[in-house]
Amino acid sequence: MLSPAAALRRILDRMAEVGPLPAERVSLREALGRALAEDVVAPRSLPPFDNSQMDGYALRAADAPRAGARLKVALEVFAGDAPAVALPPGTCARVFTGAPLPAGADAVEMQEEVSRRGVVAVFRRRAEVGRFVRPAGADVLEGAVALTRGSLVDPGAVGLAAALGRSELPVHRRPRVAILPTGNEIVPIDRHPAPGQIVDSNSHALAAAALEAGAVPLVLPMAGDDRHSLRAALEAASGADVLVTTGGVSVGEKDLVRTALQAAGARLALWQVALRPGKPFAFGTWGGTAVFGLPGNPVSSWVTFELFVRPALRALAGLPGSGRLRLPGRLSRAQDKPRHLTLYLRVRARPSRGGLWLDPLRSQQSGHLTSAVGVDALAILPAGLTRVARGTRVDALWLRPPAATSDSK
Repeated sequence: MLSPAAALRRILDRMAEVGPLPAERVSLREALGRALAEDVVAPRSLPPFDNSQMDGYALRAADAPRAGARLKVALEVFAGDAPAVALPPGTCARVFTGAPLPAGADAVEMQEEVSRRGVVAVFRRRAEVGRFVRPAGADVLEGAVALTRGSLVDPGAVGLAAALGRSELPVHRRPRVAILPTGNEIVPIDRHPAPGQIVDSNSHALAAAALEAGAVPLVLPMAGDDRHSLRAALEAASGADVLVTTGGVSVGEKDLVRTALQAAGARLALWQVALRPGKPFAFGTWGGTAVFGLPGNPVSSWVTFELFVRPALRALAGLPGSGRLRLPGRLSRAQDKPRHLTLYLRVRARPSRGGLWLDPLRSQQSGHLTSAVGVDALAILPAGLTRVARGTRVDALWLRPPAATSDSK
């Protein structure tokens, strides 16, 4: 069995061979959270003209070389105005935040440092060239790269693109993820389960996880534990960038998904990973589709999606890593574990003066759906240990931002 780190490296190496998905041009709102596929070059400078940072008075700094200078107010310029005349020498202009500076002005003094006496402004301190002036191009120069290829489109990038007159952005296409739930025991959410049956939850949880990862999920009809049903279901996945199956990848007589994938032409690159929960896990390729065979137990399915599928989806979308923080905390309760497995412990975080305490959920059973609700992080207990003592500092994969900084002691 591969370690989780080795398995992830193998998966991401394959994603790197495929490369990010092709680009598409979308609206600014649709681009949010996605990776730019091209550099965005500024067609104009920002700001496009010298303007005032403050409500105050624009002047030539040389006209107020010391405190007490008295200058006639010759102009008044508001934001949105286009000054028609240059500033006469020896005068100043009343300006407001964002107003363009009249030609000749090279400084602004805030109104709190100026007393007004009719049409005369008295400056309480000497002027300085550039004080409270936003020069043209100080933010972005025309022709410069304003947003770089591969960078995340966040709200700030949306604002910058809009200021540059871009209503659309070139971003990598969202991965299309086909989700195939398998098993004779599962029934759709709208059907009352018969004795021995359970309602399918995995496809819904994984569709939500795919959406959260920035992908487009498609839940396929359920497949039973027989070759004919699995073959028909796999045909429906044709054209997806990623296929995620749940169940049927262990070693039981009815675990036929791996066999069905291989019969359909899939090439498996790994099977079984040394972790808990989620040891029965498969990864491979099927033509141009990356295939992930996840365990059937709900928590195992969810954890392996977080560890392996989510980073792969982000790689296809041109984004780095998993998008999750990895920060340490201290285990609040001792934990036993198999020596040869890495254990991913569901925890809730509790801030304290010394950092973060990681409280393991009482149930760590992979079939208990409640143990996947409200989880703050997955505490990582490495292979090679059989017991981790209370207070041990361990890394954690954070599913939501921690409420306090990590323990640095």
